[in-house]
Amino acid sequence: MRVMVIVKATKNSEAGEMPDEALLTAMGQYNEELVKAGVMLAGEGLHPSARGKRVVFSGGKKAVVDGPFAETKELIAGFWIWQVESMDEALEWARRCPDPMPGEESVLELRPVFDPADFGEVMTPELRAQEDRLRDEIERQKKS
Repeated sequence: MRVMVIVKATKNSEAGEMPDEALLTAMGQYNEELVKAGVMLAGEGLHPSARGKRVVFSGGKKAVVDGPFAETKELIAGFWIWQVESMDEALEWARRCPDPMPGEESVLELRPVFDPADFGEVMTPELRAQEDRLRDEIERQKKS
């Protein structure tokens, strides 16, 4: 199963405070462990929401909202995508994570990523073929 691990934003991350060398070193070592174990598929940090935008869909219309966004506790500062056997395994890895936001309360949120099979009968053979074709194209683009 794939799991998205969301690193929740904090006041400091939203202020654009960068991690120090010690944290970067600890995270680099942790990421190496994840990669060597075949768990990490992707992972990135995000700029503060002040540099972001939202597209809001309502009543058939779309509106663009510029950051920064309120409610820091609802924002994310980074993420990983992991390939694990279970949520228990993901939780074991998350417990090994260095504190991503030293000096503030840090939160990692673990969420399963939908698999095409999760959609049941509405995932027709044609939609599944399209999904497979798009994934193959993404992999092809990564290699070029």
